Amino acid sequence: MRRAAALFFAVFAATTAGMAADQGNHMKDPYIWLEDVHGQKPLAWVKEQNVKSLGLLKADPDYQKNYDFILKVLDAKDRIPYGGVDHGFVYNYWQDQEHPKGLWRRTTIAEYAKAEPQWEVLIDLDKLAADEKENWVWKGSACSPSQKRCLVNLSRGGGDAVVVREFDLGTKSFVKDGFALKEAKSDVTLVDDDTVLFGTDFGAGSMTSSGYPRIVKMWHRGEAIDAAATQLEGKDGDVSVAATVLRNGADTLPVIVRGTSFFEAEYYLAAANQTWWKIPVPLSAQLQGYFKGQLLFSLREDWTPPGGAKLGKGTLISFAVDGLQPDHLTPISVLYTPGPRASVESVATGRDAVYVAVLNNVIGEVHAYRLANGAWAGKTLPLPAGGSANIVSTNDYGSEVYLSFQSFLKAPTLYFDDGKDAPKEIKALPARFDAAGMETVQYEATSTDGTKIPYFVMRPKALKGPAPTILNGYGGFEISETPFYSANFGKLWVGRGGVYVLANIRGGGEFGPAWHEAALKENRQKAFDDFAAVAADLIARKITTAKQLGIVGGSNGGLLVSTVMTQHPELLGAVVCQVPLIDMIRYTGIGAGASWIAEYGDPADPKAAEYIGKYSPYQNVAKDKTYPPVFFVTATSDDRVTPVHARKMAARMMEQGHEVLFYENTDGGHAAAADHKQSAELWGLTFVYFAEKLGLK
Repeated sequence: MRRAAALFFAVFAATTAGMAADQGNHMKDPYIWLEDVHGQKPLAWVKEQNVKSLGLLKADPDYQKNYDFILKVLDAKDRIPYGGVDHGFVYNYWQDQEHPKGLWRRTTIAEYAKAEPQWEVLIDLDKLAADEKENWVWKGSACSPSQKRCLVNLSRGGGDAVVVREFDLGTKSFVKDGFALKEAKSDVTLVDDDTVLFGTDFGAGSMTSSGYPRIVKMWHRGEAIDAAATQLEGKDGDVSVAATVLRNGADTLPVIVRGTSFFEAEYYLAAANQTWWKIPVPLSAQLQGYFKGQLLFSLREDWTPPGGAKLGKGTLISFAVDGLQPDHLTPISVLYTPGPRASVESVATGRDAVYVAVLNNVIGEVHAYRLANGAWAGKTLPLPAGGSANIVSTNDYGSEVYLSFQSFLKAPTLYFDDGKDAPKEIKALPARFDAAGMETVQYEATSTDGTKIPYFVMRPKALKGPAPTILNGYGGFEISETPFYSANFGKLWVGRGGVYVLANIRGGGEFGPAWHEAALKENRQKAFDDFAAVAADLIARKITTAKQLGIVGGSNGGLLVSTVMTQHPELLGAVVCQVPLIDMIRYTGIGAGASWIAEYGDPADPKAAEYIGKYSPYQNVAKDKTYPPVFFVTATSDDRVTPVHARKMAARMMEQGHEVLFYENTDGGHAAAADHKQSAELWGLTFVYFAEKLGLK
């Protein structure tokens, strides 16, 4: 999945007992052998399909043009070097032609404001990979408050499992005998220079059934890892147990999060005797930060706290840590209450203010809140309208905040605010396509149950009549699809006379928790109905025709497009299905599937198996139906969703005689691309495929 959804992805090995006997029994699945991700026979099949697909698509003369353009944009030196601000530095991870694996680097806040900052390179990942003969892929870092040392996460090939190593910022070298963890789906955070809270694979029984750490330990410098003291243990059926350290200036607050499901968690604070006690908030409440002694939570469900008034779902609240007890909640304050077409998109705390990114009818804005005399006061920051306004980074140790704005036609712009609530533009991406002759329009489609589903259309102003159209969607995990600037779609599709559409279907977070909950579990069909309604509305408005309409989606979006393909093939001209979930009867036993039971339901439950079985694409694709041509894209190194779903669906559809292409990259993990060349290849293939199938000239 994407963004917050990535928190709980893990490998899960589960029994298939009880899973829809006639639809999901693996003994009746002729393609069960493709679930052996690294097996010799499956990889030979993958190689055969790759040769076929790449041969066909790369023979198109537009492929190389697409590839060259995309790679040039990805490697361009004039990109905005987005970074995270920490103390007086801005940290950035950068990839380009000379550094395909990337550089981890930093510069000062003052230097960063310049057009061409001078960077201090901390790690050259290409050199490190060559020296150590490892296929390292960068997976992030976290530094101690003193800025002496950092924990660095490195993946072999781009999967979610990482090797953790401690890095000395002064010597720019890894710390000998420092904090280090072997390859695993670990979770680790620095409490101070000499202490970490962490969870990892300690051996049998230490991981949840979802494949994440079940135990959090505290590890002090100089002691053996086996001597690290256990702080909290979860249950086997939990998604994960992980620690975080909230910082606000010199104030530090360690928290342990026990994820009981994908959308529910218990939060624990440390007592004086090194035990941990649970904060008395609903399981569905989501921790958003810590500011001037106040904990911030957003509510996924309505809640009436003891002795207080009812708080609606989506509300952002705070309460003081001082005086908080397991059976006593301190007085609650409200920062923001969304309206029916609004939602809190993200929250970030700085030293001096809390910043809240909000969506109003899928258009973004950023609010700044300050606490004075026990009351919150907020204001909307002066950023452009009509697109996506986001928080890039806040400084826990200073007043600085970086914000961004972009839309379908306006290239991303980076703003700097020194705490005076007056953002100033400091960097802007040069235009990658001519937007003068283009327009964006927001329409609404009516879904099966009468719900209005908004969607954005990006198209040439002078367009007359139906045109080749790509419809994109996601519809899951409370993730919002917002306006974004894409050189690929602008230059290679709309710039050539095509139309791009982004749908805001239920299951996402565009209108808050209720929009997401409307398509959970037994209501999943609503997300598919919404997407089909947008497709039908595009045809009814004569924006496109069924033969000219292509759909694309990845991960949960891959489930979306493969389901709509099986349910409404008459609406579609082509499908690109990326790193998808597809066999939903067996999904809990594939990759990180067990983590997502709260989203889809558990097929081991007969009731859930019944409603899942009605839409699961793998079980519902039929030989006697005519489907649009479909192109599956996945990656061997994806240890989150894994390539299994795409492999099996492609093989089944080929057997049934449908028009199918399949491509599986080796690297890249769930992104299916580990560097710019692989990204350029993936999207170069995608645009050629759509152009050929939908008739874009």
